Amino acid sequence: MSAADTTLLSVRNTHAGFVSKMINSVLAWNDARVTRNALSRLTDRELADIGLTRFDIDRVAG
Repeated sequence: MSAADTTLLSVRNTHAGFVSKMINSVLAWNDARVTRNALSRLTDRELADIGLTRFDIDRVAG
C-alpha cells in the first residue's frame, strides 16, 4: 500500500466518522423529540403515576 493509499483511507475514515457522528446526533435529537412529545400528551395524573411533572419532561427527554 502506498502513502497515497494510506492517506486516502485516512481521509475516508475521517469523513465516515464525521458522517456517523452527524447521523447519531440526528437520531438522538429525534428520539428526544419523540419522547418529549409522548410525555407532553400525558395528563398531569398520568405523569404523576410515573413519578414525573411537566417540569421534568425536558430533563427526561433531553
